[in-house]
Amino acid sequence: MSSRTGRGSTAQKKPVDARESGHAGDAAHSLDRETFGRRLRTARKGFGWTLQQLSALSGVSVPTISRAERGQLALGYENFAALGRALQMDMNAMFAGEGVKTTGLEAPVVTRAGEGMVYRGLSFAYEFLGTTAAGKLMSPVVGTVHARRIAGPEDFARHEGEEFAYVLSGTIEVHFETGEVVRLGRGDSLYFDSRIGHAYVSTSRQLARIVGVTSTESRFMRTARAGEAGAAAAPRKRAAVARRPDGTQRAPARR
Repeated sequence: MSSRTGRGSTAQKKPVDARESGHAGDAAHSLDRETFGRRLRTARKGFGWTLQQLSALSGVSVPTISRAERGQLALGYENFAALGRALQMDMNAMFAGEGVKTTGLEAPVVTRAGEGMVYRGLSFAYEFLGTTAAGKLMSPVVGTVHARRIAGPEDFARHEGEEFAYVLSGTIEVHFETGEVVRLGRGDSLYFDSRIGHAYVSTSRQLARIVGVTSTESRFMRTARAGEAGAAAAPRKRAAVARRPDGTQRAPARR
């Protein structure tokens, strides 16, 4: 890593402190379901979309969106990440404190201890960090793993990008839809492709706490995915060109 200042300037920019961006008090701030639901509804209506339209764009079911907007349902990471992409909102806009303006990374962003924005999901309590940094490529959280077992396929999250987890306390199991199970204790870490279905479970007596980081999809991953899609579409395109509308095959063109 390197430290840079603006061209032609020798003055270093002051780090952005969460306490100077609208946070007050020392306790962690909590984003309740009702507040999150209002933000979700406001963003959807800003596009003039119906629940059905947002569902089609995000892949999240209409009942799930409707209940989340009314504050009746806590969303898991996969769903709020999918809704954020569809609504063109990054994690910062979704989870920043009330009235806090997000900015770019012109200066380092500081989140003081206990001043992250906490959201209680289905199997996690997420404390989002650095929420004032708009458009960042990584979303860091301190997470408390509440899940104690895997109930079924619906417990597995899948989302674009990559994921990193470092265990602060307790022990966890990370289950993958492939059947693989990785067991981690304090000080252990794991890095993986988050498009693979995955689920965290606390296995220690006390609920485990982790530092987790998710990333956006890298350029390499986008290129690879586009290449795979193009390769899959090519045979269908050739087959379509080789036949007339009535289904009969065309004669080869003479040279």
